[in-house]
Amino acid sequence: MRAQSAGSRAAGAKQWWGLAAWVFLCLLVSALGGLVTASSVNDWYTTLHKPPFNPPDWVFAPVWTALYLMMAVAAWRVWRLPGSDLRSRGLWMFGAQLAVNLAWSFLFFGWQRIDPALLGILLLLALIAFNLRLFLQLDRTAGWLLLPYLAWVTFATLLNASLWRLN
Repeated sequence: MRAQSAGSRAAGAKQWWGLAAWVFLCLLVSALGGLVTASSVNDWYTTLHKPPFNPPDWVFAPVWTALYLMMAVAAWRVWRLPGSDLRSRGLWMFGAQLAVNLAWSFLFFGWQRIDPALLGILLLLALIAFNLRLFLQLDRTAGWLLLPYLAWVTFATLLNASLWRLN
């Protein structure tokens, strides 16, 4: 009985460390993107002509923080599942969309290139949709946790396209 309890505690601790690792990874990407964004959000970005639906700057940080936390929980839920090809594809797709997400920050804010950033965010949108589909097959809650992310990036794509058109 005692060994089983110790084994259960070890398995439980592994799950919590796994969640912490996914949260760390997602918040690291968020922080790196934030650093790149901070380099031009108060100067170059303020000079752009913006569409009337452009949210105030203060909206972006809390929205992205919430989205990254939901993404981390979604990935963690899939990571906890038994190994399978579908699980591997889902987690690889998660990593791919996370990398493209960060790349977009470099394209748009770091290099101040709205046009390639638009192509990047279109790719990101497709990767998120595919990732959501894979996660839904693996764990419905994990899939649903990516839905607000897909919605926000859809809005961000419209915003990026509008900024490209106006500038």
